[in-house]
Amino acid sequence: MRVTAFTGAAEGRSEVYRDAVEAFGGHLAKAGVEVVYGGGRVGLMGVLADATLAAGGTVIGVIPQSLVDAEVAHTGLTELIVVETMHERKATMARLGDAFVALPGGTGTLDELFEAWTWQQLGLHDKPVALLNPAGFWDPLLAALEHMRAAGFVRPAARLPVAGDADEFLRLVWPTPAGDATGR
Repeated sequence: MRVTAFTGAAEGRSEVYRDAVEAFGGHLAKAGVEVVYGGGRVGLMGVLADATLAAGGTVIGVIPQSLVDAEVAHTGLTELIVVETMHERKATMARLGDAFVALPGGTGTLDELFEAWTWQQLGLHDKPVALLNPAGFWDPLLAALEHMRAAGFVRPAARLPVAGDADEFLRLVWPTPAGDATGR
């Protein structure tokens, strides 16, 4: 199984985000779940890749040539796929993953999250989309979504599952009777 992860090219101002992303990547690797992400070596993207690789996991990065040229590509990945545009990057990441998770990040993370979630709502894919919410990072977004739901702009059934850690995320996206999150 593969998780397409969206996260920041910055680390943020709190170590709690770095620690959560590091633990998430390590846990996925130990569970045998591969990671697909934006291919950068900087910020939480780099933390996720490094933690997953350090735990023996597989990491596939997808990055546009412009960011390779800017020297932000992670060169130590299992596989690095270089594409021409950001649109190609998102489409490739979506195709490669079996589930999506948004970790702490900024506008790029929001863009990727909302596109994957919107595509799910439109029936363009049936892959799970969830949030990892360390220290309540996504709480303001969840409140805004609830406001949009109450105002009639988001369907009542359209909810983003929220996980506090990797174990909970894996149970949310791949529940199995035996508790084996990888479905094996």
